[in-house]
Amino acid sequence: MNPVVTTSYDPLLVALSFAFAVVGSFVALTAASRVKRVDGQLSRGNIVSAGLALGGVGVWSMHFIGMLALNMDVASSYAMGETLVSLVAAVVATSLAIGFAAQAPEKLPRLLAAGFLLGMSVVVMHYLGMFGLKIYGYILWDYGIVALSMLIAVVAATAALWLAFNSNSMAKRLLAALVMGVAVCAMHYTGMAAAEFICTTESRNAIPQGLGYISGFRLPSLVIVTTVLMIALISLDQFYQYAASKVQPQRG
Repeated sequence: MNPVVTTSYDPLLVALSFAFAVVGSFVALTAASRVKRVDGQLSRGNIVSAGLALGGVGVWSMHFIGMLALNMDVASSYAMGETLVSLVAAVVATSLAIGFAAQAPEKLPRLLAAGFLLGMSVVVMHYLGMFGLKIYGYILWDYGIVALSMLIAVVAATAALWLAFNSNSMAKRLLAALVMGVAVCAMHYTGMAAAEFICTTESRNAIPQGLGYISGFRLPSLVIVTTVLMIALISLDQFYQYAASKVQPQRG
């Protein structure tokens, strides 16, 4: 029996993963444009919203929809620990990157550093998520392609940040979201191309079991529930900020 796992992709789910990346990026970059207030202070609410939208929806949800798009001739499961840590890492890192860039987006060194942090947050989330994928076997990595995936993420994330902080029009912000969506998806699928799955059991239908594991069949429920919760938090925060902006002038 050939130990190499045969893989293919569902094109509809691939398209859906790209849509999530673009929508999450658009919401995040819109919030990022409001991070720095007129008084020079940073809006923590918008930083958190941007981190949830980009790191949570645009990166984390996109990643696992992309994993659902992956068809393998071997059963799989996911470790909840690594899966949830990858979510926290993505949200925290993207929030830090956007907050850091917002302090002085006109300064190129700061923007480059923020782009590096943002791009690497996508990389870390992806490979943490891959570490959480469990099969009866292992993964052989092509480290040249891994390095390429990292380069794609950093370059495109830097370009998206520059567009986000140097454009006021809706059209340019949408362009920035498309660039960031392409960055996230290109990094993800390039990273997947670097992985060759090797099965070490004859029973390919056996689902890996372990403490805190969920099967691939239950993964959609986890992704949907988590994504809905993040969208609800973002919506509540943005509504609160909108309401506060309407009330405050009346107090003055």
